Amino acid sequence: MKRVKTISLLLLLLLALSFPLFFPNPAVTSVAVFTLLFAAAATGWNIFSGYTGYIALGHAAYFGVGAYALAIMCQDWKVPGGYLPFLLVPVAGLVAMLFSIPLGWIALRVRRHTFVVVTIAMFFILQLLTYNLTGITKGSTGLSLPIPTDWGGDFFNTPFYYTSLALLLVAIAVSWWVRNSKYGLGLLAIRDDEDRALSLGVKTGMSKLTAFMISALIVGMVGATWAYFVESIYPAVAFDPLFDLAVALMAFLGGLGSLTGPILGAFVLESTQQYFTLQFSESSYYLVIYGILFLVTMLLMPRGIIPTLQARWSKYQITRKQEPVHRQYGTN
Repeated sequence: MKRVKTISLLLLLLLALSFPLFFPNPAVTSVAVFTLLFAAAATGWNIFSGYTGYIALGHAAYFGVGAYALAIMCQDWKVPGGYLPFLLVPVAGLVAMLFSIPLGWIALRVRRHTFVVVTIAMFFILQLLTYNLTGITKGSTGLSLPIPTDWGGDFFNTPFYYTSLALLLVAIAVSWWVRNSKYGLGLLAIRDDEDRALSLGVKTGMSKLTAFMISALIVGMVGATWAYFVESIYPAVAFDPLFDLAVALMAFLGGLGSLTGPILGAFVLESTQQYFTLQFSESSYYLVIYGILFLVTMLLMPRGIIPTLQARWSKYQITRKQEPVHRQYGTN
């Protein structure tokens, strides 16, 4: 069984690596870039919210901080378009993570609905600061990023595709490590019963803050890559509350707290949004699809797609094992 899984994963990786070769159309690769970025963001969000049970609706703040960090570095350091800005993406992610330390320390002093409200409030505070710190952010005018003039035609999206794929793979690797480590067990214990986890010796405060920082790091790198891809950034887009709703819905749809759930949710929802944008030149239709998919999922698969399928597969295997026993007793 492990050999089959390994071969399947290698085939998926090979398909992902060869995707731009078989589908070089910029419209197709553009959809792929956005989908991979949102899959990475949803996976990063899930590392905190999925494993701790704390639903954060302010991660657009770290998306925006990462985006602005890259734009400011490129402008101040006169970074030309090309591959160099990609080297600054991890730095932008670290900036977002540094912002998350004091914000997370404050927000994580409360729980449940209060925590959700605090994260939303912090998001709007950062958005407001971005509008008003015109000397740094240029206010509502926003900032431009360098354009890679040497990349043209079908090749333009290819570097962004592989960077987005690398971000997703990093997010998956970190999520897998967290889930299968002793540290991750502590996070899951917090999700189940935080007071009991504390009594058992789990350092709940530091564990939650660390997960919050890791999550912000990944989302910040996604924001930086996204900003470089669209070539400009301004507050209304960098700090968009719909981003938080989107990544949360992706995780819930695929399966909150699972490894592959947020990825599946991102592939379903983001590809749907991009399809409507390309077909009808209007992206607001995807909100209707989001609502329908969310209602259907909550009614038919309240645990999410991946956990529900896993439960049904386990039930099917148990039923198959029990059938020979029933037949044996039936013949006697």
